Amino acid sequence: MKTNPNPQSAAVSASQTVYPILFAISISHLLNDLIQSVIPAIYPLLKENYVLSFTQIGIITLIFQLTASILQPFVGLYTDKHPNPRSLAIGMFLSLAGLLCLAFASNFYYILASVSLIGMGSSVFHPEASRVAHMASGGKKGLAQSIFQVGGNAGSAAGPLLAALIVVPFGQKYIGWFGVMAVIGMIVLTFVGNWYQQNLHLKASKKPTGTATEGQLTLSRKKVVTSIVILLVLIFSKYFYMASMTSYFTFYLIDKFQISVQQSQFYLFAFLASIAAGTILGGPLGDRYGRKLIIWVSILGAAPFTLMLPHVGLTMTIVLAIFIGLIISSAFSAILVYATDLIPGKVGLVAGLFFGFAFGMGGVGSAILGWLADKTSIEYVYQVCAYLPLIGIITGFLPNIEGTKKKKKAVNP
Repeated sequence: MKTNPNPQSAAVSASQTVYPILFAISISHLLNDLIQSVIPAIYPLLKENYVLSFTQIGIITLIFQLTASILQPFVGLYTDKHPNPRSLAIGMFLSLAGLLCLAFASNFYYILASVSLIGMGSSVFHPEASRVAHMASGGKKGLAQSIFQVGGNAGSAAGPLLAALIVVPFGQKYIGWFGVMAVIGMIVLTFVGNWYQQNLHLKASKKPTGTATEGQLTLSRKKVVTSIVILLVLIFSKYFYMASMTSYFTFYLIDKFQISVQQSQFYLFAFLASIAAGTILGGPLGDRYGRKLIIWVSILGAAPFTLMLPHVGLTMTIVLAIFIGLIISSAFSAILVYATDLIPGKVGLVAGLFFGFAFGMGGVGSAILGWLADKTSIEYVYQVCAYLPLIGIITGFLPNIEGTKKKKKAVNP
């Protein structure tokens, strides 16, 4: 294995925040999620071209999200023991292949095969990319995770906008132009992979940080497992609600307010852009005020706005959607870093588990909500989903591990 010829400079990189790598991995996350976001962005086009039901739309999302979720914990567990810096570019290549197949898919089953390739690319990318962000954090784990996450959310926001400008006016085959993004991503990830390769020995020699270990030592195994379950339930509430927005918000706006497909894509962009803006706040605020507080405010705090959304006009719907995006988006970075503090030394496994579960809940949610929309109405879906953020109240059962660590350090200076 190749080692860094200058161990002293490598030690510096382990103790300092490596911003060029964080920004590079954030840009690659932007490109990865931009490609992914093309899928829901073209749902109105696919629905019209292939005469699909809402249930079939939900199945497309389910297949994409399941291939993006089931593999992630296994990829994370494997790469914790056998890291592969080249897997980042390999994941982006799989997404490129799926994107090109989607551009020329001629029926529902080809569409499913195409989105599954994009999902597999995502499942390879996220665990290793999260590990790189963790390695380059220099101890600022919340900030590093937010920089990484905001790239993905910015890409998710840009996808529908570009789809509205490129795919909707010109047709399905123009999806292939997004392949340029995948090629750029492979180039960026090759650069990141080279840095990762040179710093692998730091990962091997680096022990879990003192604060994380101390925090864990004060908790029983049962308490850690219970806390992980609570975090996964919170992920369920967040991503079930997010599924209603990313997959069906355009249909909701078109059905209720009789606007055009292109207008609905611009409004979806506004919602997704608010998510990108909110994400960058979650990590640093968690570092400063405690991740439990940020998780609580982020999920439960969105409830008043989600409860109002189904009962207002178009302008207020967009305003409320933006507020919901800003608030609810800050949760994931805080949840992920909180989980890595609970289980130190298992960044790949934790990232794979939580990214995978998030994608899985998004897929299952989309399928169930699509079925519900066919049986009732798209408006009824939003009336039901409005109550999901209330589940955030269970955050109160999480242990205050930041307070535990501070107390431990005071006893053992």
